[in-house]
Amino acid sequence: MEGKTKIHASGKRKAAVAKAVLTEGKGKITVNGKDYKNLDLFNRLKIEEPIRIAEIVLGKAKFDIVASVRGGGEQGQIEAVRLSIAKAILSFTKSEELKKSYLDYDRNLLVADVRRKETRKPGDSKARAKRQTSYR
Repeated sequence: MEGKTKIHASGKRKAAVAKAVLTEGKGKITVNGKDYKNLDLFNRLKIEEPIRIAEIVLGKAKFDIVASVRGGGEQGQIEAVRLSIAKAILSFTKSEELKKSYLDYDRNLLVADVRRKETRKPGDSKARAKRQTSYR
């Protein structure tokens, strides 16, 4: 790998959009300018999943990741970051074995969940449940 390689990847979950920039380095990971190790346990573990799988398949991680995420709630942001990190690592390594490992472990590491909130219908207060009409 010549010079400093920069890989950009993005991930979405609900209303959250995450952008990850992966560069060669020592393994430092930041989310919105803060070290990911400052997050609570389960969120930290979710972000570590794609990195740990990559370490098992390919060996020690030799890259830094800077992720920024906007919109949505806390869990949606964590899952968007997780998706963007996995996509960035995969495009950095170009490993088919790693891709297969990601898909076997959790398909949502590489494929975004495209479900969105259903829009509100005109003349009603909700998306689906209609008002009952009384005939008496």
